[in-house]
Amino acid sequence: MSKIYQNPYYSSSERAKDLLKIMTIEEKIGQMCQMDGRIDTEKWVIERGIGSVLHVTGEMIGDIQKMADKTRLKIPVLIGIDAIHGHAFHSGATVFNSQLSMACSWNKKMIERMAKITAIEVALTGIHWTFSPVLCIARDMRWGRVGETFGEDPYLISELGEAMIKGYQGESLFHDYSILACAKHFAGYGETVGGRDSSDAEVSRRKLREIFFKPFKKAVETGVSSIMAGYNSIDGTPCSSNSWLLKDVLNEWNFEGFVVTDWNNIGNLHHIQKVAENMKEASRLGIESGNHMMMSTPEFYEEALNLAKKGEVSLDMIDDACYRILKLKFELGLFDGRKTLESITEKSLIGCPSHVKEAYNLVAESIVMLKNSSILPLRDNIKKIAVIGPNADDIQAQLGDWSFGTREHPHIPTWDYHRDYDASNVVTVLGGLRDRGNKKGVEISYHKGCSSEKEDESEIKRAIEIAEESDIIIAVVGDTNIQNGEMRDRSDINLRGSQNSLLKELKNTKKPLITVLICGKPLDINWIEENSDGVLLAFNPGQEGGNAIADIIFGYQNPSGKLPISFPKSVGQQPVYYNALPGWHSDRYIELDSRPLYPFGYGLSYSRFGYSNLKVSKEVLNKNDILTVSVSVFNSSSQKGMEIVQLYVNDIYSTVVTPCKELKGFKKIEMPPNEMKTVTFEIPISSLGFYNEMEEYCIEKGEFEVMVGSSSKDEDLLKKTIRVS
Repeated sequence: MSKIYQNPYYSSSERAKDLLKIMTIEEKIGQMCQMDGRIDTEKWVIERGIGSVLHVTGEMIGDIQKMADKTRLKIPVLIGIDAIHGHAFHSGATVFNSQLSMACSWNKKMIERMAKITAIEVALTGIHWTFSPVLCIARDMRWGRVGETFGEDPYLISELGEAMIKGYQGESLFHDYSILACAKHFAGYGETVGGRDSSDAEVSRRKLREIFFKPFKKAVETGVSSIMAGYNSIDGTPCSSNSWLLKDVLNEWNFEGFVVTDWNNIGNLHHIQKVAENMKEASRLGIESGNHMMMSTPEFYEEALNLAKKGEVSLDMIDDACYRILKLKFELGLFDGRKTLESITEKSLIGCPSHVKEAYNLVAESIVMLKNSSILPLRDNIKKIAVIGPNADDIQAQLGDWSFGTREHPHIPTWDYHRDYDASNVVTVLGGLRDRGNKKGVEISYHKGCSSEKEDESEIKRAIEIAEESDIIIAVVGDTNIQNGEMRDRSDINLRGSQNSLLKELKNTKKPLITVLICGKPLDINWIEENSDGVLLAFNPGQEGGNAIADIIFGYQNPSGKLPISFPKSVGQQPVYYNALPGWHSDRYIELDSRPLYPFGYGLSYSRFGYSNLKVSKEVLNKNDILTVSVSVFNSSSQKGMEIVQLYVNDIYSTVVTPCKELKGFKKIEMPPNEMKTVTFEIPISSLGFYNEMEEYCIEKGEFEVMVGSSSKDEDLLKKTIRVS
């Protein structure tokens, strides 16, 4: 038997090829399977030589690897988990704010550090792979998974996704604390009809290239190890049976990792999407379309084995899939005794103070101040605060989806990560306000007031009594995990339960009202905007959210977050994403104008920033040039703050309809009080192109509008025109 694959002095590619030569077809098919590690574990690991498991934690991980050591070739099992915003299913680990929340920071360095910390804590528990980042584009607020995304803009998503992948994978996968990243869900998953999770996305190939592919292409260029195929179909073809998507496009990008299906995608081809008349046909489609690892489709093993033995699928395709998986196992060091529970010595790093501090720093930069009628920060004459609302002390709502607080998962009946979870490290909004209030001699009174899930006004009266005895009211409202996530789409985006009634009664007390939003995605909050004196948006802020929110309210932190997604005024006003295509005969509905309640890139600060002196290096350029753009930013306040400077471009005339503006650059800068800074961008003219009707990328001559400012709103932008010759 060859020993090259056992020798660490050979390359990962050489070792994988060598091992492949001596594997049976049963062993190869086994490597292509990923199953729930808690179900029929010995059968899958020992008898079938499974390639990967998910949904296991703790000592079971070590038990599974010991089972793998009993197999003929002792191929280690790849362990995967949904560590989406921290290792949030492991008790005591650091739980960061949700992906949509952290996108509000527009801070690539912080998000890379967040991913690095997650990788450390995941690796220290014997897990090798996270199903993250989510690179879907959120443009319909009815969709249940908006909160898992980085928002609505392909460029911003690409930049933040790159940062997260670098954080997870590090400079080398062989490093003790590096794990595999997984870019998902490929592709068009957020664009399904009606915001209906996993249904059909009616998008053209040109539109896929123009919008939805951009973050994934960037991920491949960054070196992402794996890509997850979406549940959805694209113009009637399921992603997991779409060879153009999984083979042609990924080969065009020179993707070298492996494609994993989402949960039972192969089974769905037969049972739900009905493109395969039986599981044999579904398995054949799965292999031939370019999937390399099949998640949670138990029937696949036997069906694929029979297909291979009968010569009904290409053995080269099976070898290619197996090679890609093995190569990454070698790169991770799994064959060399690395990343095992026995090799781990630094478990004290999990949830350590330095990691918690990073969680605080990230969420502090992610909170968005949507409104401030000079009520924030609180003045010293405030002595009594009434904290009211269902999300003021709700740990699950604060941590968000894909954490211990995730409700019974629709795909996994034995979902039980939360069973022994210790949530004592989570600081809710109430906890943060009490801590800061005690230090300042401020009395904090609290009442939940109502439910955020069901109509019940029985507790509102007592909440109002507490509010009337206060100097100011802080209402903490929003949604819960049961109103967000996979298979939890909504037909409206209003506040649920009796929250609107509670807010109206609080307003009637005539006390100043500050509203804090803890929610998974943008909601219909027109009343809140009109009637609150101040509005803070945290989305799902993670374990340190309460501390960061309290510090902003009391003025210890200056808010600097800006929206990565636009807020509609109602569910029927959608879509309101900023980079829409022109052509609407009107600029409004009969009942409502077209402007969002809050636009992409919007966010207030305690500082005051002004923009002037926009300059471009040249007014006429060719497609090989780099345009230099500069702008002066002045902090006219007496408070140090951070500003996110945003650069947009509009191709004024083009042979296909192009967006009215597109984000092409951003920089987050720290501004001392009463000081001016010049901010400079370098924009390759090659980035100003688009895909034409032949799916060809082209840069056309003509005029382009360059816009720089504090948000995507026209009135917030300075403008210059350049010409590409």
